[in-house]
Amino acid sequence: MSNYRHNGTPAYKRIQHTIREQIESAKLKPGDLVASERELARIHSVSLMTARQALVGLEREGVVERRRGAGTFVSGPKIHFNKLMSYTELMSSRGLSPRTRVLIAKIIDPEPEIGARLGLLPTATLVKIERLRLTGEEPFALETVYLPSDEFSELVNVPLGRVSLFATLEHDYGVELAYADEEVDATAVEGKIADLLHVTHGQAVLRIRQVIYSTKGRAVAYVVGLYRSEHHKLFIRRFR
Repeated sequence: MSNYRHNGTPAYKRIQHTIREQIESAKLKPGDLVASERELARIHSVSLMTARQALVGLEREGVVERRRGAGTFVSGPKIHFNKLMSYTELMSSRGLSPRTRVLIAKIIDPEPEIGARLGLLPTATLVKIERLRLTGEEPFALETVYLPSDEFSELVNVPLGRVSLFATLEHDYGVELAYADEEVDATAVEGKIADLLHVTHGQAVLRIRQVIYSTKGRAVAYVVGLYRSEHHKLFIRRFR
């Protein structure tokens, strides 16, 4: 058995790369069982220790979950409370291919409560962008973003089903994002929202409301995200 490739790259990294490719291509999906240490050792002609090292490393990164007595499974997306990430960044960090369907992209009449969160006058119109987030063909989140229309009206013409909103704000508008204040709770969904998320009417989902600020301390966007709770974990790292 060889624990190294010809170019000197450790074999455990080759195993990790193979598993990530399987996840990215949807051959392995969240919740799917990953090959065991013994199977990986046989497939890649390495020792059990090397196969174990590969899985332990992927577990540390949050790519897989190892369940005692059951095996190793592909993890679902985690919501990182200690890092402000776009959907594209989040999914890419999990080895998944992001998909988005834009449902609404338009300028709407003033909504004073939302305007107040953005520090706007009650008469200020807003850009509203509603997007369904998917992994493969399965929906896992519905996100609605509100921004001041006097500055961001052209966003309604941006193909935000294919490009990142965060990247667009930073690259096209020169807005450098810094942090977000968040409220997290559970809420029951009905009607169209339940249908979009493929959940039963009245089912509880995770709701995250964010006010996102620029490095200048200015409120740039207000986001309401509804997440299918069985597909998400909250990942919190606390420091003392």
